[in-house]
Amino acid sequence: MIAVNYTFRTISENIDGTVITISPEAVIRDLAIDSRVISDPVASIFFAIKGRRDGHDYISDAYNYGVRSFVVEQQEIVKKFPDANFIIVNNTLTALHELVAKHRSNFDLKVIGITGSNGKTIVKEWLYQLLAIDHTIVRSPKSYNSQIGVPLSVWQINKENDLGIFEAGISSINEMRHLEEIIKPTIGVLTNLTDVHAQGFASKDQKLEEKLSLFSNVSLFIYSPDYITSSKISIPGKVKFTWSTKQTADLQVFAIEPIEGKSYLRATYRDEEIECLIPFSDKAAIENGIICWATLLATGYSPEEADKRLEKLLRVGMRLELKNGINNCSVIDDSYSADISSLAIALDFLNQQNQHVNKTVILSDIYQTGKTSAALYEEVALLLHQKNIGNLIGIGPDISANSKQFTMHALFFESTESFIRDFPGLHFNNESILVKGSRKFEFERISKLLTQKIHDTILEIDLTALAANLNFYKSRLQPKVKIMAMVKAFSYGSGSFEIANLLQFHKVDY
Repeated sequence: MIAVNYTFRTISENIDGTVITISPEAVIRDLAIDSRVISDPVASIFFAIKGRRDGHDYISDAYNYGVRSFVVEQQEIVKKFPDANFIIVNNTLTALHELVAKHRSNFDLKVIGITGSNGKTIVKEWLYQLLAIDHTIVRSPKSYNSQIGVPLSVWQINKENDLGIFEAGISSINEMRHLEEIIKPTIGVLTNLTDVHAQGFASKDQKLEEKLSLFSNVSLFIYSPDYITSSKISIPGKVKFTWSTKQTADLQVFAIEPIEGKSYLRATYRDEEIECLIPFSDKAAIENGIICWATLLATGYSPEEADKRLEKLLRVGMRLELKNGINNCSVIDDSYSADISSLAIALDFLNQQNQHVNKTVILSDIYQTGKTSAALYEEVALLLHQKNIGNLIGIGPDISANSKQFTMHALFFESTESFIRDFPGLHFNNESILVKGSRKFEFERISKLLTQKIHDTILEIDLTALAANLNFYKSRLQPKVKIMAMVKAFSYGSGSFEIANLLQFHKVDY
């Protein structure tokens, strides 16, 4: 992921606000909204966004970390940091949208925009798997589909990309038009429409119209008429491609046959019977697979080529898993995918684990980037350096061949098998370990070696719910009342550091 360099002067010219400049030629590459995950502070601009937490409360943290460029709403803050650049605006979220929309307009590339009630992230990741062999793709990391996640995703676009795949999610009226201005999709994909997230809308039709506004300027729109039943709804797209399992459509699926955990699909397309095999059998995966099938056909792939690619789809890991490891280690298991964007997110998550000083990354070869091997691993090495990673274990012939790119302590293995063979002599101890690998390397075998089973009974702690409860009680207190939190029985055996990190971030006093 090669970032585009701007200067603070250029950034300020694209945001409507009052500019206070100390270093107008300061280079800006990264956008920051979370003071905990700033990888390159000198080249970052921090947006103090007001959400469930007020970003203005974390300006000092970002400043102490090295950030010297800020976008804020509160003018009085400027006096506290006389050697920093500031843009003072009415709304920092709007300013973020303005800047990234301008950035997007600098690039002429095809962009697939995806929205719907469910399946957005899976469809995005599967389309990436299906199309990466033909394109240099930029895509939303994980489930970055919100009013903040979308601009952070689109900011990744650079001159090397010829295809973008971005997902967009909304929770209320008038949100999607802002995301459309940022994504500017040329191809639209609607996954489905259910009653999920319906609270912010007066009716199902209103929610559908709001979602469809993402596609107001697309040249191709791919959807199922099963989800657009009202005659009052205007269908976007200069060209429309439909799919259905219930009615006549461009891709009309008339048979779904389970075969040993897979699904054999038969359909009518251009008055001919075609088929494909999807390596999943659950209902949601079948629908997501059909959407990808329709997208391949609608964008010009032959039925034979589509079938060949769909059969190779891999399951998508939806979240990073933090596990207790052997010898007092913590293990972050992300063993099903490896690419630059998700690597950056995983490294940020690794750096949030403060229970160990030593950080180790176990990384496989990265495929389908469109870059030369030398350029790719130069970028990976720079990212690991920026994230202050002390130890690297590279697995695969490509990363091993580029071993000289990495300046930290590093070991390299040609295969997962060779790593497992030498595992007893590696002595992992008292460190945080990120396991990040392409699916073909079967890194789940490595994760199993590194993790230990401690509890026969597993109690999961929902950190999001914990934060929501904390913020509720804070809202009932006077501003100057301090808060003391007691972590019950070391978080029931594990996770004490994670809960402590969360409480610290939410400004608990004791």
